[in-house]
Amino acid sequence: MSRKTKTGKRPLFMRVLVIMSLLVLPAVAGSAYLLWHAVFRPNVTTGDAEYAVLYIPTGSGMDAVLDMLEENSFILNRTTLEWVAKRKNYRNNLNPGRYRLTGGMNNNDLINMLRSGTQMPVNLVFISHRTIEEIASVVGRQIEADSAAIVELVNDSEFIATIGFDRASIPGLFIPNTYQVYWNTSAEQFLRRMRREYDRFWSGERDEKRAQTGLDRSGVSTLASIISEETVMADEMPVIAGVYLNRLERGMRLQADPTIKYAIGDFTVNRILRVHLEADSPYNTYMYRGLPPGPITIPPVQAIDAVLNAQRHDYLYFSAREDFSGYHRFARTLAEHNRNARLYRNALNQRGVFR
Repeated sequence: MSRKTKTGKRPLFMRVLVIMSLLVLPAVAGSAYLLWHAVFRPNVTTGDAEYAVLYIPTGSGMDAVLDMLEENSFILNRTTLEWVAKRKNYRNNLNPGRYRLTGGMNNNDLINMLRSGTQMPVNLVFISHRTIEEIASVVGRQIEADSAAIVELVNDSEFIATIGFDRASIPGLFIPNTYQVYWNTSAEQFLRRMRREYDRFWSGERDEKRAQTGLDRSGVSTLASIISEETVMADEMPVIAGVYLNRLERGMRLQADPTIKYAIGDFTVNRILRVHLEADSPYNTYMYRGLPPGPITIPPVQAIDAVLNAQRHDYLYFSAREDFSGYHRFARTLAEHNRNARLYRNALNQRGVFR
């Protein structure tokens, strides 16, 4: 009697188990699909572009990043991305920077990239400029640090002393080039990077040639800055460098017009007058012997190399050509130079250039 009862119950139990399985399995399968959908289904879109760039400022929180992604239409579904971000603890692993988003990325790949700080570098480009403010403006448009922060740090005597410069020599720190950096580079990081690039630039052959000129690195940069203001003709730069080195060796004043423009704070002057020569400034090379305290501009590499490869000759003077070609007439004697200078002054008079 008891055996029949047990046998009769078993089919009922099996039927219940089968029914429960049929009810649960779809639910499990549905949850698995939703999980896969949230994690691995493509969720990044860049429209017709090959890629998009996401900038995450320093100090941003997870919600701000999600807002930026949504507001720029870089994602299709914020809810699934937020779900993945929370489970990967992105809120506590957020890295600022510049990130490359490719169309078709899934939430898992996107959050992994942002968590790891795998940034898209910036090709930071700057050329020779007259002032540090100009350099800072150009750099500040390419990295997170703004120009004001860079200028403020450059004007901090204590800080620039830690990288081996002072207020007069600091323009020589900047070697015009293209540098690969991260977008979220700070002003301090930028200047310390420039110091490393400065050391790399001056290592080896350049430093050996520098020693032969009798100048230190700052002296070469200072002379190069003067030459870059004297001419834009690359083939003439080594000749002019030779003139100035000859004058330095003989203890003559450089009498470089660009230093007068720097001393009076006006590079737009086309004609140096006697009143300009009276400016009492250490940068007035008509008044004081030797090189001025530091570079008058951010010298281009071309001018620096012109000093290091200065042409050997016995010229002591040069004057702009009267044809305004940009080239100069060179002279060994003062009498010859005066004749050349007279030709140029007459040409200025004929053109009505009096300042």
